[in-house]
Amino acid sequence: MKIASLETFVVPPRWLFLKITTDDGLTGWGEPIVEGHAHTVETAVHDLAHLLIDQDPLCIEDLWQAMYRGAFYRGGPVLMSAIAGIDQALWDIKGKAHGLPVYEFLGGAVRSSIRVYSWIGGDRPADVGLAAKEKKDQGFSAIKMNASEEMHYIDSFAKVDALLRRVAAIRDATGDDFGIAVDFHGRIHKSMAKVIAKELEPFHLMFIEEPVLPENNEALLEVARYTTTPIATGERMYSRWDFKTLLAQGVVDIIQPDLSHAGGISEVKKIAAMAEAYDVSVAPHCPLGPIALASCIQLDACTPNVVIQEQSLGIHYNEGNDLLDYLSDKSVFDYHDGHVSLPKTPGLGIEVNEAYVLEQSKEGHHWHNPLWRNADGTVAEW
Repeated sequence: MKIASLETFVVPPRWLFLKITTDDGLTGWGEPIVEGHAHTVETAVHDLAHLLIDQDPLCIEDLWQAMYRGAFYRGGPVLMSAIAGIDQALWDIKGKAHGLPVYEFLGGAVRSSIRVYSWIGGDRPADVGLAAKEKKDQGFSAIKMNASEEMHYIDSFAKVDALLRRVAAIRDATGDDFGIAVDFHGRIHKSMAKVIAKELEPFHLMFIEEPVLPENNEALLEVARYTTTPIATGERMYSRWDFKTLLAQGVVDIIQPDLSHAGGISEVKKIAAMAEAYDVSVAPHCPLGPIALASCIQLDACTPNVVIQEQSLGIHYNEGNDLLDYLSDKSVFDYHDGHVSLPKTPGLGIEVNEAYVLEQSKEGHHWHNPLWRNADGTVAEW
């Protein structure tokens, strides 16, 4: 069996899909994407094709090493996301070739289901108490929300107080045993992150996410002095070498590698094993499409230190198109009691509706995140 072709499809709302076909007609799907840079990653995928065409798709580790180590310049979001989507598609092919789910090749299942959480509030969170209650009524046991809008290096406590009122509204609406995660989104700088982390302490959050930008991870040590709330980060880190320094610092409780950014299933499995050695848990980042989520669930199935899975059904980014629109079997991500069951079918466990992908790729997208500015006109983190 040899790899015959790679095809990419830019599809709304903001995704990029990859289809790899072998010379005997077997297909595998991946989701290589950097949100806001879909066409850049698409080019990177095709730039790697010369390392893949006519090669054995079942030799996944060797192909991964060739794509990563075969280039003098390596790493970063674009190249690692291109590798990630290719890796997902190769695992999909391997599973289909042998009639097994991907997790069976990675040690087998350690659980029968994985807990999932849902997003509320959008980029500028409002009415989050009601939204959280709706998610609880739908069966979810945890949610995540953005902490704030724009925030300067040193800013008004009124913004902190507004956040505290929103979290209080969620706690009042859902009760003490409901999981609440607050995503700082890297919008908040160290000086204010310390204040907010301390003020959120009484709400007994599930975790706070990206309290500082990943390029400032050394500041996590100081933020951690102000809270016992678990600290999560990692969605903008792209390889085991990025995570090595973070884990050695000993201040992070949950890492959040993204299987469409951090080298795919192969690399994130290794990152998770590194984290386990540091007594750190994993909650894969996934505000993306169905192929990315399916890849995450395969990893979750066989990774004991995974604690919860992000998923994006109904997220504010998905206006006009959602995950299930691109699948032939829309029951694959059925949620029960805040959990999703493990797939039993071969490969990634999903059947992509290729006709719908082709139709939507004619529309494509040019999604970019908004550019925010502080009140004084300076560019703010989004």
